[in-house]
Amino acid sequence: MISYLSGKIILKKEKFIIAEVAGIGYKVFVSRQSSLKLPEIGGDVKLFCFQNVKEDALDLYGFFTYDELEFFETLMDIRGVGPKSALDIAALGSLEKIKDRILKQDEKIFSGIPGIGAKKAMTIILELTGKIKLLDGLKHKASADPAQDALTRLGFSAQQAKEGLKSVDPKVKDMEERIKLALKSLGK
Repeated sequence: MISYLSGKIILKKEKFIIAEVAGIGYKVFVSRQSSLKLPEIGGDVKLFCFQNVKEDALDLYGFFTYDELEFFETLMDIRGVGPKSALDIAALGSLEKIKDRILKQDEKIFSGIPGIGAKKAMTIILELTGKIKLLDGLKHKASADPAQDALTRLGFSAQQAKEGLKSVDPKVKDMEERIKLALKSLGK
């Protein structure tokens, strides 16, 4: 699988570029947002890539950062969201802005994307909310307490998780029970 390309842009269109790497031209689809940041023809480009293998095509989708690629792959895991829709979603703005609006349950973020109505927008938001929190939680350094890690993955700050677990009787050793009791003390 092609995961990364580094080369020169030899053709630049609205939805894709052709990058020459070691004498071979690769057609790489990019979001409109990324297209604006690309150098002109002849400029150097470095992209993390997602290779989509289908029966009748072999497409590459390019991203400037690994986080953008990871978000795209997360979108691709949602039933009914294909690479073109995922790329359109990725073009809505910065990764942090998109994540923030999804976590705020703002279905209007998807208005204007072909094939995504209100119902599909809510499905995407519901599936992404948990996945975003999980991805963000995995990036943070793990604590010595697995119960605290579980609470931070649920969206609590490390400080909130610690405070919630302080209220749990130290005699309780079962992790699930500790989490349940901590959630009660945190008001969930």
